[in-house]
Amino acid sequence: MAEYPGREVTQIAAEQALAEAKPIVDDVRFLAGAGRTIDHELVGAAVRGWSANTRRALRSDLTLWGRWCQEQGCEPAAAGPSQVAAWIRALSGVDSNHWEHRAMATIERYVVNIGWAYRMAGLDDPTAAPLVKLEKKAARKKRGAAQRQARGVRFKGDIADVDSPASGVCLANLLKACRRDELGLRDAALLRVAYDAGLRRSELVAVQVNHVEGPDANGAGALFIPSSKTDQAGEGAWAYLAPATLAAIARWRDKAEIRNGPLFRRVETHFDGSVAAVGTARLHPNSIGLIYKRLVRAAHAKKLLGEMGEQDLKQWVAGVSSHSIRVGVAQDAIAAGEGLPGIMQAYRWRDPKTVMRYGARLAVQSGASARLAERFREG
Repeated sequence: MAEYPGREVTQIAAEQALAEAKPIVDDVRFLAGAGRTIDHELVGAAVRGWSANTRRALRSDLTLWGRWCQEQGCEPAAAGPSQVAAWIRALSGVDSNHWEHRAMATIERYVVNIGWAYRMAGLDDPTAAPLVKLEKKAARKKRGAAQRQARGVRFKGDIADVDSPASGVCLANLLKACRRDELGLRDAALLRVAYDAGLRRSELVAVQVNHVEGPDANGAGALFIPSSKTDQAGEGAWAYLAPATLAAIARWRDKAEIRNGPLFRRVETHFDGSVAAVGTARLHPNSIGLIYKRLVRAAHAKKLLGEMGEQDLKQWVAGVSSHSIRVGVAQDAIAAGEGLPGIMQAYRWRDPKTVMRYGARLAVQSGASARLAERFREG
């Protein structure tokens, strides 16, 4: 109570909930039209239960839906299954139009969020109609259900034996490409922490100095992860940090004189590329993928990636995302023979299908057909 003198904590919580719910309420009210009563209880439950990313996605999807309805010449409140079905055809490429085609997973998200909005508005949900379900089925056939996957950045690259030398685009070569100044020291620490803990970009930029513990008697440490995509309750989790990672963190902190606050910060550079200053605010999540892409280009420029042409480099840079190291961690763990439950627990995965999808190509290389072909190779 001392934190809020003279005010009830419950009142503060209520005010915060209202502030978080207001943007969604405004968007739903716009969809419903004037004079309609919104289901505030449903909106409130959604705000409490959904992550900030989910709430942002709902609002973004409603904006796109409003634009579609405007193009179709109908008010969102009056739109029915036919308008939803037509939108699915436009997004999946079944009908020729100017809308950018989306992956099936994205289309599915749009439909789910639009349905939620109509229910919150107290309107009949047009996405629940049989016509919409059949159009989604047709869109899956058109687009395919497979999701586009970020290219994995493994520790030593695309190798079958974890004891083999590093090859191609891999964490080891990206580390070699890091500069020796503040920018490079930050990049090296960031790469190592991302790999050891298998962090998503939101988790990576949220790391604070006091989240890192160690070293222990063996030189290793631990990272506390306060919350994540799969931990909306905020229970937190712990991840292992190797001795080399703790050393990289120490070098970065000493050079940048970071004592507390965000661990990974923006490093400002002059026009010639030299370091100008180290910021105080944490990195933006969107910067993580850009850092990985920049380091791939730097490794190529330093001839660390072997015989890689410009076209292959472009494909690699296009395929790398902020999720690439997390994908690579899963692939390395599978290649090392780690069991699925252990991988899921260590790196905070909720769905085993996700891990197996990341390791699908490795399974082909080491599966029954590969073993059989190897036996008959000399024949």
